[in-house]
Amino acid sequence: MSVSSSSLPSAEIVARLRAAGCVFAEDEAELLVSTAATADALAAMLERRVAGEPLEHVLGWASFCGLRVHVEPGVFVPRPRTEFLVDRAVALAREVPGRPVVLDMCCGTGAMGAAVAAGLAGRVELHAADLDPAAVRCARRNLPAAHVYQGDLYDPLPPSLQGRVDILITSPPYVPSESVALLPPEARLHEPRFALDGGEDGLDVVRRVIAAAPFWLTPGGRLLVETSQNQAAATAEAVRSAGLLPRITTSPEYDATTVIGTLARPTP
Repeated sequence: MSVSSSSLPSAEIVARLRAAGCVFAEDEAELLVSTAATADALAAMLERRVAGEPLEHVLGWASFCGLRVHVEPGVFVPRPRTEFLVDRAVALAREVPGRPVVLDMCCGTGAMGAAVAAGLAGRVELHAADLDPAAVRCARRNLPAAHVYQGDLYDPLPPSLQGRVDILITSPPYVPSESVALLPPEARLHEPRFALDGGEDGLDVVRRVIAAAPFWLTPGGRLLVETSQNQAAATAEAVRSAGLLPRITTSPEYDATTVIGTLARPTP
């Protein structure tokens, strides 16, 4: 159900959003009106957005790879650039015979896992893990058919998964600590710092994810890590140091960089 009429005229909603600095005020007004169940709900949502809360937190969902992903306030919002990693993961998973095993590490809302599963038409054994209880709560709504675990990186995973993962996808925090203050207020003030801050050079969590990945990948399995263009070389070196064959892929369209590491198959 959505609001068919409101005590706040559409022009007024657009004007208030524009005055608050919303670049796509018309689009946001349409989303708010179509999502709100009542006029009172619409007024409350508008106040939250004008106050600077991320649109996705206000709506309760984010659009990602054509999916509507459940998002709660205070949880990291999936970024459009991450769709590039999903595209690469789906293409690689399609090369796996049978039903590929996919692990979404640092899964947040589970948006990446959900999009990969959709891209494979559900032909996947999907697992996901995150440290944040709120993010895991979202992921369990977005990934009803998956196994979603809460804990520090690989710690909560079942031992039976070790050595079975065909595709390991991850978008860990990779913003250098000193750069967090430069992020837009929507991220800096409304998303958890631990989902953004990657330490001094931004790669503290990235290195931990990469270092343990070979123990979970099956021979020939792939690790896909989202990073920035400036951090790509260091990320690729971490992949190489972990014993994986690295490859850097970039997309000007998405303004995105993904480092892919492949676990070599044993020599006959």
